[in-house]
Amino acid sequence: MKILHINTSYGTFSTGTIMKNIHKCAEAAGFDSYIAFQKGEGELGSHSIEIGNYWDYKTHALLVRIAGKQAYYSRCSTSRFLKRVDEIKPDIVHFHNVHNNYLNLNMLLQYLAKNRIKTVITMHDCWLFTGGCFHYASVGCEKWKTGCGNCPKRYQDYPAYLYDASASILKDRKKYLGAIEGLTLVGCSEWIANECKQSVLKDKNIICIHNGFDIKRFKPTPSNLRERLGLMGKYVILGPAGKWLLDINKPTLDYFINKLPHDSVLLLFGSNGKEPVLNEKVMMYGYTKNTEELVQLYSMADVMINVSREDTLSSLNLECQACGTPVVTYDATGSKETVDGVSGFAVETGNYEQLYVAYEKVRAITKSDLTDGCRNWIVENFDSNKNYQKYIELYNAMTGK
Repeated sequence: MKILHINTSYGTFSTGTIMKNIHKCAEAAGFDSYIAFQKGEGELGSHSIEIGNYWDYKTHALLVRIAGKQAYYSRCSTSRFLKRVDEIKPDIVHFHNVHNNYLNLNMLLQYLAKNRIKTVITMHDCWLFTGGCFHYASVGCEKWKTGCGNCPKRYQDYPAYLYDASASILKDRKKYLGAIEGLTLVGCSEWIANECKQSVLKDKNIICIHNGFDIKRFKPTPSNLRERLGLMGKYVILGPAGKWLLDINKPTLDYFINKLPHDSVLLLFGSNGKEPVLNEKVMMYGYTKNTEELVQLYSMADVMINVSREDTLSSLNLECQACGTPVVTYDATGSKETVDGVSGFAVETGNYEQLYVAYEKVRAITKSDLTDGCRNWIVENFDSNKNYQKYIELYNAMTGK
């Protein structure tokens, strides 16, 4: 049986790593597995297809800014790609993210419907069932349930400078996705699966398969990182800089700076190096793509506090706990599914007082008493070998194998 996987990237970033893991799992199960992508890394092999080129990406991006329609261009590169699909003749097409200036979504969907190809789509964000936004929780929008228009996120995500095309985009989603008979939509969290069940695609088969990751790579790992950063004797609170430094989270940051004892340090990682010096209790740590460095960072911290308000299923929370470090997070969207309420905790979104109380609760417990619980929770629920085997079971069920 032939399966074709499609994603923006392969072997890099979160969705590219996920697609790679599912592809490898499919190969191990005996499937003839192909991969298609905009950008790929690592060993690609003869079963790989690169979609588009540099100038196509740039032209697509420019047109998106003008007309406000992502994944409506790249017609020539999509036509070339579909000719390759004709040659492969896949039994199942499984795609992830297609919103990165390289593919014409409607052309792909029309092809799948016309050729009656079984289709799986993993939803890593809300883009597929909205008028073009990735998430809507931060603006409290529910237009996507019936019909978009006058989009409150028009100038965010992919800015639309001349037109608000959200209403027509949502109509196209319903039309073209609705035409595919053998379609299964997979939410990578229960939250997004349940949201999709309230959308214009609610009549489709919608299930949840949690993302998984390599628990052999993400594990408690000793290092001299504390010494190198001058954090000996400090209680280290790790946090993603991109979330903590958002304007909406400034009250949370100010509250923590004022309340934290002097032996605590809020270490914000993923910094771009341009942020001003905030306070002696706040330290910046740059962005890294090095997994080993990231594992050391997770393992070194005493707790991670994630103030994300829109996250389908936070890989940061999961990776950190796999390294034995407890997590305190807001309960918005799918983040609440990443903690068990025993070794990690979720609190009401935006309630920084509750967030601080949860931090104090974790601090009152020795980290070594939480490490095994954090690690076991992840191993039992988010091991890639277990979770991605569920896709193999889905493929078999869809084709009657």
